[in-house]
Amino acid sequence: MFKKILIANRGEIACRVIRTARKMGIATVAVYSDADARAPHVRMADESVRLGPPPASESYLNAELIIDACKATGAEAVHPGYGFLSERESFAKALADNGIAFIGPPPNAIAAMGDKIQSKKLAKEAGVNVVPGYLGEIADTDEAVRIASDIGYPVMMKASAGGGGKGMRLAWSEKDVREGFEATKREGLASFGDDRVFIEKFIESPRHIEIQVLGDQHGNIVYLGERECSVQRRHQKVVEEAPSPFVTAEMRKAMGEQAVALARAVGYYSAGTVELIVSGADPTGQSFYFLEMNTRLQVEHPVTEEVTGLDLVEQMIRVAAGEKLSFGQDDVKLSGWAIENRVYAEDPYRGFLPSTGRLVRYQPPEEEDGVRVDDGVFEGGEVSMFYDPMIAKLITYGDTREEAIDRQIAALDAFEIDGIGHNVDFLSALMQHPRFREGRLTTGFIAEEYPEGFTGAPADQPLKRKLAALGALVATVEAERARHIDNQLGQPLEAPTEWVAHIDGEDFEVSVQGDAVVVGGADLDVEADYIPGDRIVEAMIEGEPLTVRVERKGSSWVFTTRGARHSVRVLDPATAALAGYMIEKTPPDLSRYLLCPMPGLLTALNVSEGDKVETGQPLAVVEAMKMENILRAEKAGVVKKVEAKPGDSLAVDAIILEFEAA
Repeated sequence: MFKKILIANRGEIACRVIRTARKMGIATVAVYSDADARAPHVRMADESVRLGPPPASESYLNAELIIDACKATGAEAVHPGYGFLSERESFAKALADNGIAFIGPPPNAIAAMGDKIQSKKLAKEAGVNVVPGYLGEIADTDEAVRIASDIGYPVMMKASAGGGGKGMRLAWSEKDVREGFEATKREGLASFGDDRVFIEKFIESPRHIEIQVLGDQHGNIVYLGERECSVQRRHQKVVEEAPSPFVTAEMRKAMGEQAVALARAVGYYSAGTVELIVSGADPTGQSFYFLEMNTRLQVEHPVTEEVTGLDLVEQMIRVAAGEKLSFGQDDVKLSGWAIENRVYAEDPYRGFLPSTGRLVRYQPPEEEDGVRVDDGVFEGGEVSMFYDPMIAKLITYGDTREEAIDRQIAALDAFEIDGIGHNVDFLSALMQHPRFREGRLTTGFIAEEYPEGFTGAPADQPLKRKLAALGALVATVEAERARHIDNQLGQPLEAPTEWVAHIDGEDFEVSVQGDAVVVGGADLDVEADYIPGDRIVEAMIEGEPLTVRVERKGSSWVFTTRGARHSVRVLDPATAALAGYMIEKTPPDLSRYLLCPMPGLLTALNVSEGDKVETGQPLAVVEAMKMENILRAEKAGVVKKVEAKPGDSLAVDAIILEFEAA
């Protein structure tokens, strides 16, 4: 067994590998860029080595620097995590040339599966179902249009070396192919250094299901069940679970055996994932097709760990050290249900725009009762523009799917994140969505259920009544505190016991008499401790737990719970009667401007001063997190002034164009 390993990664996965290595008694070496000098993975490791400046190309993607770090520290092996160099054949070869073990598959397997075009050919030869498509090189847009027409719309255009949702475009018509083919090539070149694109049939009502495989260097390969990864946004996974609510035991066996056959065909060992596209429209479950094989540890591996009881990182280390698997296929048993939500630094209330900056406050939920948090950030740290915007992974386990979902909702309510935008409310809304709870999923779930974007999970009347009661209790405590302030004129006023709680445009009359709370004439059993300044209130209302994040906003409050932010204004009845006469401030009209929706680089500007634009016309392109974002005209108009030029680095809400007043 190795005595010391180096983790060629950062963030939560680096922390994850270090925890297992420490459990195994193996010393660890962290590497870091200048942006990560104070990161948790650096502090957790036994040793650390600086790689270089923040850009990944000058740090985490520089194989030579990582090999030098191994030599300097005496690390015998490298765990690559996911992303960065984890699927680079050249990196695995370079390590071998220097006598350093790669904790992953052999280079030839990485090469075979890393090329999406070649991997599909190999899969077909191995007897694995493949999606109809064109796997040859496509010369130009005109040829792409001809191929797409021959296959039949809709089709998916994918960068050959792509992954992580980058370099993918869905085309429903010739127009979509002409608009998206070149953009797909550019994204493939920018993200992976390879602009080849292939086209395949898009499976309708598709579910994204993947099989976890694990092999050793002695020819033993097993499959560890499936993961459902259908809940995606822009082809990026958001929610993963194991097992899948769609997969039967017969399907699991068929999928698993094909995945093992493919792994065996390329001489695979270590952990790997065979991704499948499955037709949800086929109840027989026979319509599943090979998408790709990820020759690394997946982001979502924890859900498989939870239902199998295996530590996949430990298994990878043991396999790399030459050990045989200690179990066979018949020993693999799935127990219970696990769900993972990816907590991202993105703002769902602003179209999921990336959010970077300092984590002014970061307190994840406590890890207990089937709750696990894998993270690599800390309070006071920074979410950088240079790397993936993931903040944490929240994993819950339960005996049933419903129990795992409910634990997700409760744990998401307990998350405290301030300073940057985050998607916690959105994740909670997904967990509560009837269609998700029923397991009726496709990869289009988010687009279909939130076509106009996300505005918060809808609150039913029982929840509003609970928030009204909580608001009145908070107001009572605050009023009681205020009456004890020194140097007040006259006798201190008694704290009101009658309140009017205004929540999301609706008024609730609330009476607070000691421990008794009456909302709208009906008693509520409320147990809640609130001290002025508390940011989270944990209450028991009508026998059910409710965790609410509490924030003061002027004379009102913002209560955040169950996937939404609720504006709560609590006044005594006399003041509430007069509040309706107060003039509300009208927000400024920003429709005359094209604003940069996220921090990013303006790479293209398609109009000039004086140009007429039509609704939906592409106006500019902003690149953020290596993704091209096309900004379109929301209405027809005339460009009055151009405020930015290609090459400018823009902040969120920076003005790009001003239009003539209507």
